[in-house]
Amino acid sequence: MGEVIVRREILDGRPWLAYPVRVASDDERALAVYLAQGTPLTFGRGDFRWGLHPWIEFEHVWQSSGVLQLQRPGDGYSVWGRWADGSLSEWYVNFQAPLVRTERGFDTLDHELDLIIPGDGSPYRWKDVEHFEERVRTGGFDAGEADAVRAAAASVVDLIKRGARWWEQWRDWRAPADWGPPGAVALRDDTPLGTR
Repeated sequence: MGEVIVRREILDGRPWLAYPVRVASDDERALAVYLAQGTPLTFGRGDFRWGLHPWIEFEHVWQSSGVLQLQRPGDGYSVWGRWADGSLSEWYVNFQAPLVRTERGFDTLDHELDLIIPGDGSPYRWKDVEHFEERVRTGGFDAGEADAVRAAAASVVDLIKRGARWWEQWRDWRAPADWGPPGAVALRDDTPLGTR
């Protein structure tokens, strides 16, 4: 527990965004990692079909409070836990490519669409639907990719409706006090991805 690994978003076969996270738990059921506030974000350079990452112009560290990211093998989403004032404020479902393990951590790609489940039991709400649909409309996702994101979204809604929120077992988890931000991520050849 506490090992630092690398989470990368891979677009067009290259890192688009990468950052270090700490392992909270890792078994055959799920990988749980913690992204600390202030963690350095590194961005890929060059031409990407989606352009440069939208955060590259203004964010070079993770700005919001720390989040626990939970992902299960094969799932087209991860569930992020956010806490405020000692209690869970929300579960943030981030639709993304299923994780692929790497030598240094894991790869995925954010698929724009998100679902927010308030920690107090209020109804869930969708986020960035228009961004996702615009990405589909402009060819950023092919039909198969778009269908996979919609299927993942439907599966999460089904879990919520059935009361099968597997992520709830993490509700009382808190990051150890000494889990501050790790150092910046470098490429495999140890060349920094760069933040500008």
